[in-house]
Amino acid sequence: MAGSSVETPLGVTDPAGAARGYRPSATMPFAAEFRRQASRRRTQLALGFMVLLPLIILIAFQFDSGDDDNGRNEFSSLVELATSGGLNFTLFSIFVSASFLLVVVVALFCGDTVASEASWGSLRYLLAIPVPRARLLTVKLVVALAYSGLALILLAGTALLAGTLRYGWSPLRSTVAAELEPTEGLLRLLAVLGYLAVVLLVVAGLAFLLSVTTDAALGAVGGAVLLWILSSILDQITALGAVRDFLPTHFSTAWLGLLSTPVQTDDVVRGCISAISYATLFWGLAFWRFTRKDITS
Repeated sequence: MAGSSVETPLGVTDPAGAARGYRPSATMPFAAEFRRQASRRRTQLALGFMVLLPLIILIAFQFDSGDDDNGRNEFSSLVELATSGGLNFTLFSIFVSASFLLVVVVALFCGDTVASEASWGSLRYLLAIPVPRARLLTVKLVVALAYSGLALILLAGTALLAGTLRYGWSPLRSTVAAELEPTEGLLRLLAVLGYLAVVLLVVAGLAFLLSVTTDAALGAVGGAVLLWILSSILDQITALGAVRDFLPTHFSTAWLGLLSTPVQTDDVVRGCISAISYATLFWGLAFWRFTRKDITS
């Protein structure tokens, strides 16, 4: 009879042929994947370093006697600002991390997530549970983005706590703006973090695309970082003219406009549009590639 259940040697199936009780949306829950990634050594080391870095910078400032000015003149003003309050110390920590360290961390979380499963040979077993490919990829992407965001929060949060305890709760100062009261300065820092999170979506998208393309996790992570560096180098070549506007790194430092007086948001808006466009393109290609890929490892 049409629409009725079917009795099979393995049990009762629904009209579509799936085992009774099987729900694709219930396979591979987010919480389970989040806990599984939390148990991995690379996750623990990456997040631990985000906490450790501001403390290392703080200790380095304590040992800085200020007598040797050779080779540090261009950074001396930044260091002086960094030690003038917790907000300024947080801004300094973000400044020294944004161009490379955060790129590496985001590439690590997003580039390792699928490629490592393929290299271990466990990817095909996940799909045999069976977990729909689109769901597997979605859960892994969301978890990778969650850990990337957590890394950014840990870096800024640790820097703010350590800097405030050591240097006090003082107005935010920068070389591009007038002095900002602590409350407004905190809001500006939150805006900076939000913009950086959007810009780093490009790295997340590129690393994720490489992760579903190769079985070598190191290749996916390193490839994303190298392409980001290449884009940064090309962006410095003024002879490229308007072509630079289309590079994914062209607006990567537009967050400095959020610290100016008045706030400059033109490049911030362009940077958000560029980052979201690139990230959407890379993620779309990743899903298209993975759903058609012959999983043999």
